[in-house]
Amino acid sequence: MTVPLRVLSIATLFPDAARPNFGLFVEKSLRSLAAQPGIALTVVAPVGLPPFPLSLHPRYRALRALPTREEWNGLTVHRPRFTLLPKIGSRFNPAQIARAVLAAVGDRSFDIVDAQFFYPDGPAAMRVAAALGLSFSAKARGADIGHFGHDPATAAQVIEAAEKAAGLLAVSKAMRRDMAAIGIDAGKVAVHYTGIDTARFVPGDRAAARAALGMGDAPAILTVGALIPRKGQALVIDALPALPGVHYWLAGAGEEQSRYRARAKKLAVADRVHFLGPVANADLPQLYRAADVVVMPSASEGLANAWVEALACGTPIVISDAGGAAELVTSPVAGRIVDRSSAAIAAAVQAILAAPPAPTAVAATLGGRFDWDRNGRELEAHLRRCVRKQGFLRRRR
Repeated sequence: MTVPLRVLSIATLFPDAARPNFGLFVEKSLRSLAAQPGIALTVVAPVGLPPFPLSLHPRYRALRALPTREEWNGLTVHRPRFTLLPKIGSRFNPAQIARAVLAAVGDRSFDIVDAQFFYPDGPAAMRVAAALGLSFSAKARGADIGHFGHDPATAAQVIEAAEKAAGLLAVSKAMRRDMAAIGIDAGKVAVHYTGIDTARFVPGDRAAARAALGMGDAPAILTVGALIPRKGQALVIDALPALPGVHYWLAGAGEEQSRYRARAKKLAVADRVHFLGPVANADLPQLYRAADVVVMPSASEGLANAWVEALACGTPIVISDAGGAAELVTSPVAGRIVDRSSAAIAAAVQAILAAPPAPTAVAATLGGRFDWDRNGRELEAHLRRCVRKQGFLRRRR
């Protein structure tokens, strides 16, 4: 018989009605955890709102309307509010979140606190765990270490949470190395790969996918992600003059869209650059299958879901040497790891277009490593180890 495990999971990255694509990977991981035998999961997804009158700004209107508790795809999710100071208040967020979480859960009992993002969730979990007399775990995914682990305003809290946690997780081996580089004990860190829906993200007919999307017959390259400088879409646009006839499709929205449009016009490639806006997760498999190459020259990543999803759909990737890139591109069949330059991107795309690999061969390079059920089982096992470890340490004291 499986011993029950009561998990309190703090997830500032979690979808809601206002942001349905926000933190989908966290939701899926927690749903997989909840599906494991003996797991009783409580999810708290704190919502940050600035003080009045900033809270009246239109960007926060939909967040103000969110329920404080709801059923979300089979999970009971609490959404307490905490005070957010935009741009200047990141150092205060963990303490604010911890207070909101403790108020939301009241006098309920738990066995462990789980943080789904290292910052601010990790230091918040540290405070909640201390208040409840529990152990806690935190997971590193990318910017939570790459940015907050180096920012003088937040780095000390990242290190303190790492030292006090019973166990840590990282989305890739490269992420674990990044954690060690800022002074976190790598021996405490287990690699916990993301998952994908293996029933939906599968190879398919590229021509049929293009016809369904109205993309035409021209060679197509694709980027999936926010239109922000870190994702590197500008480099791909700069590569287009060296890729005559190739069309570039961008799925996502963000602050750089107007600049990217101007850049494409200046380079006389605007007729080959297509902005799709945000694309629902349900529509991504078709989009991946329609592309010849997925190109994502990010400045930093943990292990991007889009990389894994593209490969699962049989589409090779051209990516920068960021995060867990080398853990995915293990052969030319999977794609290329390139310098963050337009020339390197163009050369890699040309090579793949000249000798396109079979979609089934591309998908096979993943080797079954990325599965949501496996992700849930590994998370459960990790959390149970943390509880046992903390119990052992208490007995020793």
